[in-house]
Amino acid sequence: MKAKIHFVTGGQRSGKSAFAEKITLELSDSPIYLATSKKWDEEHNERIALHQERREECWTTVEEPIDIHHHIFAGKVVLLDCITLWLTNIFDEVAYDKEKALRKAQEIWTALIAQNCTLIVVSNEIGLGGISMNKASRQFTDIHGLINQFIAKQAQKVTFVVSGLPMVVKE
Repeated sequence: MKAKIHFVTGGQRSGKSAFAEKITLELSDSPIYLATSKKWDEEHNERIALHQERREECWTTVEEPIDIHHHIFAGKVVLLDCITLWLTNIFDEVAYDKEKALRKAQEIWTALIAQNCTLIVVSNEIGLGGISMNKASRQFTDIHGLINQFIAKQAQKVTFVVSGLPMVVKE
């Protein structure tokens, strides 16, 4: 049996993580928070701390920057936050090779969703702004958009969060 997926996307600081946390808690009294971020610098550590402070003690946190499919989530409700940072980690690991990153992300994702669990998945919509002058940034935006489409196609529900307001895209 495959995972049930609710894909939550939006811009940076759009309120998507808070929304995803709320709907996750509506589904479980003991959810898992699958954190994909690496700790890069002090400013980023402060962002992570804000997310941690918002979560109650009922959450179990699993930190996994790349191999999210190696954890067993059968029968659980899992909030994966977020695809953007997970994909950044993969892109870095494969030395910014667009095709390798896309292939690896799709393989890991496919293995993850083979589990019978409920996944609430957070991702950014980074392709809504201008086009970067940097080749690696353009390639990342491309693979990110493709992965978002790949996940959204498999999701039973997709929500786009704008200025803290959730808009149902797919139900």
